[in-house]
Amino acid sequence: MPPRSASPLTVLRIPAFRNRWAASLVSHLGTLVQSVGAGWMMTQISDSDAMVGLVQAAVTVPTMLFAVFAGTLADSHDRRRVMIGAQFFMMAAASLLTVLAWAGLMTPWLLVLLTFLIGTGSTFFNPSWQASMGDIVPRSDLPSAVALNSMAFNAMRSVGPAVGGIIVAAAGAAAAFALNAVSYVAMIVALWLWKAPLPDNSLPREPLRLAIGSGLRYVAMSPNLMNVLGRAFLFGLGSVAVLSLLPVVAHERLNGDATTYGILLGSFGVGAIGGAFSNARLRERFDNEHIIRFAALAGTGSTILLAFAPVIWLCLPALLVSGACWVVALSLFNVTVQLSTPRWVVGRAIALYQSASFGGMALGSWIWGAASDAQGLTLALLGAALTLALAAAVGLRQPLPEYGNLDMSPLDLFREPMLQLDVQPRSGPIFAVTRFEIDHRDEAEFLEVMAERRRIRIRDGAQNWVLMRDLENPRIWEETYHVPTWVEYIRHNTRRTKADHGTYERLLALHRGPERPHTRRMIERHAIARGRGGAYYFDI
Repeated sequence: MPPRSASPLTVLRIPAFRNRWAASLVSHLGTLVQSVGAGWMMTQISDSDAMVGLVQAAVTVPTMLFAVFAGTLADSHDRRRVMIGAQFFMMAAASLLTVLAWAGLMTPWLLVLLTFLIGTGSTFFNPSWQASMGDIVPRSDLPSAVALNSMAFNAMRSVGPAVGGIIVAAAGAAAAFALNAVSYVAMIVALWLWKAPLPDNSLPREPLRLAIGSGLRYVAMSPNLMNVLGRAFLFGLGSVAVLSLLPVVAHERLNGDATTYGILLGSFGVGAIGGAFSNARLRERFDNEHIIRFAALAGTGSTILLAFAPVIWLCLPALLVSGACWVVALSLFNVTVQLSTPRWVVGRAIALYQSASFGGMALGSWIWGAASDAQGLTLALLGAALTLALAAAVGLRQPLPEYGNLDMSPLDLFREPMLQLDVQPRSGPIFAVTRFEIDHRDEAEFLEVMAERRRIRIRDGAQNWVLMRDLENPRIWEETYHVPTWVEYIRHNTRRTKADHGTYERLLALHRGPERPHTRRMIERHAIARGRGGAYYFDI
C-alpha cells in the first residue's frame, strides 16, 4: 500500500500541482456562484420543485451520457489540449447564459439547456484533469492530491455560495453567471503554461471505437472496479438529495432568500473541508469499506435531520455532516479507481466511475425533485436517507476493495518476437496458442488459475479465448485466443501489469513439461477454391 501523507497539504510542495490547484480555486468559485444563481433563478421563473431539481441534474446528466468519450480522449489525446478546449467551451456557454439572463430572455428550459452545456464541458474536462494527476504527482501522493482537489472545491463551497447569494441579492443572477464566465480564464492560463509530459508509447493511437470498447471491457472484466462503480452510483443517488433540494429548503421551509441558500451551501462546504482534512487519518485507522459504510450511515442520519429541521440552526449541523460524508466517500471512490487501474486506461476508468456516480446524482435529482412535488419535501428527503442506508448495507456482502494491494504498473517483460513472415501492423487475425503439461492431481488448481487468466486475457483485449485438452494425452492443455491485428496483439501483451504476473507464476509452478510453456503465434489465411476447366487450385 502506498505510504500515506499526514496531511493533504504536503502535495503543494510540487509546483505544477500547486499552480493548477490555485487556478482551480478561482474556477470553483465561479462554478459555485453560478450554481447559486441558476438554482435561485429557477425558483423565480418556475413554481415546480422538479424543475429546481433538474438544474442540478443538468450538470450531472452529461457525465452519464458522454463520460466514456471524454475518458477515451483523456487516454489517447493530449490531455492538456483537451482540458483547454473544454474550458473555452464552458466559457462560451456561461457567456451566453449571462447575456440571455441580462436581457430578460431566460426560460426554465433554456436555463436547463445552458446548464447542460456547461456540464458537458465539465464532463470532457474532468477525466483529463483527474488522469493528469498521475502525470504531476508520485503515486504515493495521489490520495493527498485527490483529497486536496476535493478540499479546493469545498473550500469554495463554503465561500462561493455566500458570495453567490450576496451577488444574486444585490445584482441578480446574470451577475453570478458573468463572474463564472470570467473565472475560466485562470484555469486556461494555468493549463497553457503547464508543460505536460509527452506520452511514452511507440504504438499507433487506438481508433476511437476500439478505444471505447477497450475501456468498457477493462472495467467490466475488473470486479473491484465494478464494485466501486456500483457503490458510487448508490451513494450519489441518495446523497444528492441534500444539494438538489436545498433551494426548496431555503425557499419553502425556511422562507429565506438567496442569502439563506448561500449560508446553507456554505455550511455544507465547511463540513466538506473537514472531511477532506480527516481523510488521511481515517485511512490510517480504518479500511476502505468501514470508511464508506460510516459515511453512508452518517449521511443517512444528517438527511433525516434535514427532513424535519424547522429552523436554520438545525439545518446547519445536518449540512456540516452531509458535506463531510460527501467528500470522504467520493474522494475515496476516486482514489480507489485511480490506484486500481493501469495508466493506459485510467482516463476511461475515471470517466466510467464519474458516469456511475454522476448518473446516480442525475437520477436522484430528478427522483427526489419529483417526489418533493408529489409527496412533499420531508418524504423526499426520507427516501434519500433510505437509499444511503442501502448503500451502507450493500457493503456487508460486497466490501469495497483496498486500493493499495495491487501494483498496476506495467510488467514490461514482453518483447516483440522475430518473425519470418513480413507482417504489417494491420495484418491479422493473429492466433496465440500456449501449451501446458499438467499432472492430473493439479487439475482443479490449474482450472482455477486459468479462469483468472481468462479474465485477464479478455480484459486486455483477447477474443475467443478457449482452453482445450488433448484427448490422446490428457496431461496436455492448450490455451488459445485471437486478436484482430498484429498491432493489437502487441498492445494486448504490453497491457499486462505486475499484479497480473502472479497468475503466470502459479501456472509455471503447475507446469510439468521439460521446458517452459511456449507460445506459438499464427496468422489466419483462407483457402479459396477456384475452378479452371475440370481442375481446382487454392490461393493461400
